[in-house]
Amino acid sequence: MGHREDLLVGAKQCLFDKGYARTTARDIVAASGTNLGSIGYHFGSKEALMNAALVQATEEWGDELERELRKDIPEAASRMERFEIIFDRVIGLFAKHRALWAAQFEVFAQLPRSPEMRQFFAESQEHARQGLAALLQHVDPSFDDKDAQRVGSFYLALMTGVMAQLLTDTGTAPTGRDLATAVQMIATITANSTTPQP
Repeated sequence: MGHREDLLVGAKQCLFDKGYARTTARDIVAASGTNLGSIGYHFGSKEALMNAALVQATEEWGDELERELRKDIPEAASRMERFEIIFDRVIGLFAKHRALWAAQFEVFAQLPRSPEMRQFFAESQEHARQGLAALLQHVDPSFDDKDAQRVGSFYLALMTGVMAQLLTDTGTAPTGRDLATAVQMIATITANSTTPQP
């Protein structure tokens, strides 16, 4: 590997070990076996390098998520069982990559001051919505594009909330079954509601 690739590997390791904000340029140099000058030469700044490392790590996680979600689900599974299976897989990946999501939440607070990262996250979210929509259409072809996009957005919101709960308290975060049961309960309550709520 060249210095650029070494820096990205080192920056990702620091991102996972120390977090986004606490990583220094010297930490990255120590982890990558390079030198301070190579950060400026290849990336311009430590922040640009950390952003590139976060983007790369997020894309790698997205690829792993896609592979996990495309694994076969038993044909006899009901829709709620499919929902449960999907979210158990997602939650398993969150737990496996906890440090990445801690770094992601660190960066969320900085997005108003970082147009480059805000653009990356906006594009990532759109990609995630489309991917989830495609998965849902595979599971239930009756969804049209607009409906699938809406449900993909709902799944994305749910995933982000589950991530936050896992980072806060792993012991009380929901399982796939908890989420499936809650969705079913909410659907039942909504369907049985006959009077408009204030």
